Amino acid sequence: MSVVSKSANQKIKILYLMKILLEFTDDEHGLTLEEISAKLAAYGVEAERKTLYDDLETLQIFGLDIEKRRDKSVRYYVAGRDFELPELKLLVDAVQSSRFITHKKSAELIKKIESFASHHQAQQLQHQVFVANRIKTMNESIYYNVDFINDAINQNVKISFQHFNWNVKKEKVLRHGGKRYIISPWALVWQDENYYMVGYDPQTQDRKNFRVDKMVDIRLLDEKREGEEVLGNFDPGIDFQQTFGMYGGTVERVSLRCHNDIAGAIIDRFGLDLSFFVADPDHFDIHISVRNSPVFLAWLLTFGDSITILSPENVKADFINLAKRSVAQYE
Repeated sequence: MSVVSKSANQKIKILYLMKILLEFTDDEHGLTLEEISAKLAAYGVEAERKTLYDDLETLQIFGLDIEKRRDKSVRYYVAGRDFELPELKLLVDAVQSSRFITHKKSAELIKKIESFASHHQAQQLQHQVFVANRIKTMNESIYYNVDFINDAINQNVKISFQHFNWNVKKEKVLRHGGKRYIISPWALVWQDENYYMVGYDPQTQDRKNFRVDKMVDIRLLDEKREGEEVLGNFDPGIDFQQTFGMYGGTVERVSLRCHNDIAGAIIDRFGLDLSFFVADPDHFDIHISVRNSPVFLAWLLTFGDSITILSPENVKADFINLAKRSVAQYE
């Protein structure tokens, strides 16, 4: 039995060799032929120096970026990989900073990201994990929810589901008394550290946004999607500029006068393509299309007297009412 197993291992020797090189070598860490032979032996594979030369050459022809360096001895290592270490660090940061990914899933994903690096590089990735107390969703089913929604979009069908909020006792409470929503899903959007489904509600004949981690018991229906006239040309890039906090609201063309000091904040929010019009030596004007919502108005309020609403009048009135209601709480 052991002879058969050993023979089978010999047949896949080159695969074990590639695995060893990918796991244990990088730009700063190489292996000698003797060290490679010892690691192959741990898999029950015998390797002579000549055959290793041939196998290394075969892997190079295959496309593995193997190089060697000479110090006291010759060491072989993988020089180039699909992902460079800085790219992997970015991916780890993205997983850690995402509120909609649970702590458990974050650990699983980071472990998979580490597999794209050598063991030595993986230790560096672990060193940057500092966010054990970061607030994250507790809903493990979000991953299945994303799958269901994607399937519905690809199959062009509606979905039904329940949606919940938290009460003051930190309990889940189903909205609408537990009544199921029937929505045509059109897109998934990652915004403000959360995942949202953008869909069409046939009852209101308008767009609705739902937090994916608060969706429960999603089911695909046999009914075809509706709402193409509203969401058929949905562009997340444009929508991001118009929507604050994924709140709905009427799209308004708003003119703002901004102090020069907040030019950076305006560019961070709306991008470099937005035109600035000089109003006076200290101010510039911008014209933006946004959904008028309490979150947008509160965003304006954070800049104090550095932003003034020029038009339209209804947005001015909404802003003044919001400010008055806020101040009234302290009077």
